[in-house]
Amino acid sequence: MASTTHQPPVGQNGTVADRKLSADELLVGQDSDTTPQLSVVMPTLNEESGIRTCIDWIKTAIEELQVPTEIIISDSSTDRTPEIAREMGAIVVEPDGKGYGYAYRYAFERTRGAYIAMGDADTTYDFKQIPRLLTHLEETGADMVMGSRLDGEIKNGAMPTLHQYIGNPALTRFLNTFYRAGVSDAHSGFRIFTREAYETMDWETTGMEFASEMIMDAGAKDLEIVEVPIVYHEREGEETLESFRDGWRHVRFMLVNAPGYLFSVPGLLLTIFGVAVMTIAHTGVALGEVTLGVNSMIAGSLSAIVGVQVGSLGVFATVASDPIQRPEDPITSWITQYATLERGATAGVIAFAAGGVYASWLIVDWVLNGFGAVPFTSSALVAFTAVVVGIQLVFSSFFLSSVN
Repeated sequence: MASTTHQPPVGQNGTVADRKLSADELLVGQDSDTTPQLSVVMPTLNEESGIRTCIDWIKTAIEELQVPTEIIISDSSTDRTPEIAREMGAIVVEPDGKGYGYAYRYAFERTRGAYIAMGDADTTYDFKQIPRLLTHLEETGADMVMGSRLDGEIKNGAMPTLHQYIGNPALTRFLNTFYRAGVSDAHSGFRIFTREAYETMDWETTGMEFASEMIMDAGAKDLEIVEVPIVYHEREGEETLESFRDGWRHVRFMLVNAPGYLFSVPGLLLTIFGVAVMTIAHTGVALGEVTLGVNSMIAGSLSAIVGVQVGSLGVFATVASDPIQRPEDPITSWITQYATLERGATAGVIAFAAGGVYASWLIVDWVLNGFGAVPFTSSALVAFTAVVVGIQLVFSSFFLSSVN
């Protein structure tokens, strides 16, 4: 993955300060002429029980770093969270839309720092560890550093057992498989990234799946992500995460943005399996002591037809939606690059005609024999399968032309 060389954080005005400044002296206000080097962003929804602790931790980190810093609270609360944040020197912004992801995106647009740190305001993430993460970012030359809870320590009661041992590991495997992220804890919310990385990434989601989108987009754009083990603490305040609903939103988003895995690969496998079964059954080749018959022919035909349809959906999704992870299999790649209405329709007509010749002869024979029962043959099934696939290809070509 590509990485960028970054300048390490230094004291105010680009030089190491002569004396150690307090956090309040280093805090940069919304209208200040001082350009912050670090922006810390937290989305809040009724976090008055934890916001004070989190800002205190951030101030401890600021004093250690000795860099001008802005704290931006993206708030949608109905309690005293924004008042407490303002009293402690944070900048409070109110998103004009709903959702966890939108709250982050709204705040990120208003940051000015060369580095952007993010985390939840419920005391689960120890913001005193910001200097450690930032140092690791600089030492590795990476674009983003994430705090790994699963490689670190999870305090008792901090994470439900289902999340710790099933949900988060499973979602992380999904993301690593589909997007080659190479991380151990894809849904840790404690992250620091560079301004260059932020300007490279492009996000659209507004909900909890934003955590996945950030990693997916970073991986697709060859940004380098590194991790640091962290301690995950028990939260203060009421839990706002809905496990199954939010987990499904992550899975759905990952699948929809990887049409190669969702459509192209299954479609290709189904087609190959169907054609293979039909060929073996039609030729009468024995598999050991087993010989495939008519029922196998039917199953193979259905598999091939469904495979062509599912594979075409992968092409449609790639062309129409511009997914984060485009399919890399050679067939989908070739089709999306070279397919035209004329080529696709021609292939469909050829398949239709090839099957139609034999099917027409069967119909004529049926009529000449007084519309009596016609013996079922494997050749007939092959012919009608070709007819159906030909029709699919013709209409799929027209549809692809309309969305491309």
